[in-house]
Amino acid sequence: MKRQTHLLVMIIFAAVSAHSQSTPDTLLLHGTLENCVRYALAHQPLVQRSLLDEDITESTIQSKLADWYPQLNFNYTIQHYPDAPVSLVQGSPVRTTLQNTSSGQFLLTQTLFNKDVLFAAHTADVVRTNARQQTAENKIDVVVNVGKSFYAVLATEEQIRLLDEDVRRLEQSLKDAYQRYQGGIVDNIDYKRATIALNSVKIGKKRSEELLNVRYASLKELMGCPLTTDVRLRFDSAQMEHEVLMDTTLAVRFENRIEYLLLQSRKNLQEADLAYYKWNFLPSLSIFAGYNMNFMNDDLSRLYDHQYPSSVIGVQFSFPIFQGGKRLFEVKQAQMEVERYDYNFAMLQNSINTEFTQASAAYKSNLNTYAVLKENLDLARDVYRTIQLQYTSGTKTYLEVITAETDLRSAEINYADALSLVLSSKLDVQKALGTIHFQ
Repeated sequence: MKRQTHLLVMIIFAAVSAHSQSTPDTLLLHGTLENCVRYALAHQPLVQRSLLDEDITESTIQSKLADWYPQLNFNYTIQHYPDAPVSLVQGSPVRTTLQNTSSGQFLLTQTLFNKDVLFAAHTADVVRTNARQQTAENKIDVVVNVGKSFYAVLATEEQIRLLDEDVRRLEQSLKDAYQRYQGGIVDNIDYKRATIALNSVKIGKKRSEELLNVRYASLKELMGCPLTTDVRLRFDSAQMEHEVLMDTTLAVRFENRIEYLLLQSRKNLQEADLAYYKWNFLPSLSIFAGYNMNFMNDDLSRLYDHQYPSSVIGVQFSFPIFQGGKRLFEVKQAQMEVERYDYNFAMLQNSINTEFTQASAAYKSNLNTYAVLKENLDLARDVYRTIQLQYTSGTKTYLEVITAETDLRSAEINYADALSLVLSSKLDVQKALGTIHFQ
């Protein structure tokens, strides 16, 4: 089935991947959803920490792989024997060394085969991939959370805008009611009702203004903004309404989920552990070369007058023969750990399917609510205009005007909330499908 529209998140990440020249201040002062996401991906501490973790992982890998390179070491010693060791030569004691000795040794070794360095080389790409996937998971969470918070702020701002209109409308109604009362056309009931309605709307407006401060603080936290930074959101209501729809026939594919990919990477690492324990049965092999500078003299002040050099080259071969069955148990345990991942995959698939089902159901329910409330808003506007005209002509009471005004206000606020909610639930569906991508 052909998609009805491009996914909102694809638009977001197209902007993220573009080579924008916008400064951070520009992004915040023109806070579209795309700009907020771009700023969050560049400044959110969780994302930055993940990127740092990638660098740490790369340094760790390089330090392990360095064991493949030749290793050159220098050792220096100086010794004094108050009683020099002796050895019997043809029954006569002979000193085997002088009282003062010193030596300097250069030792060059090259590993040819060793299970530890082989393991490091074998797992390097998997470890890098795992680190990148962890960063991707955190970025997805940041994008979804910023999107939801963005919509929550817009919903609250829209409520305040609507309440401002209600205040102006009710102030005019209060003025009209008072003039009608002063003119003796009606009693003071309409005037008092208008006052009560106006006060109620002002209370609601103040409550929404305080809530807006909280939601802005939450958005700034999710974006990683400094506390003193001013964020000004911009949005296109027509574009938001256009982005409400998505293809609900899509089926979840587990391999698209970052959690599934992460689990696969961890299984690969566990399989590498299994191979490592099997390599315990293999020997290790290395070559070495050494050069020794030896100095000996009974007179400490003349210790370095004469040098007695020596050099050596060789091959070291080490083969473990018997370790009490330890290696067999390690292999068996590692094998069971690999098998355990089959159950982890089954559990994750069930969890993803449940998450997708819940997100899809919530989206469809919210979409239906949005459509109904949009129709209710149009009807409430028509009813209010009609009753207002009828009240002006004297065929309706002011109580009916107040009721229509209340219905209109509720319809407007409910519609704004429904639009925010359906867009937020759409993000949940896209996350469940694994269709949130970025560069």
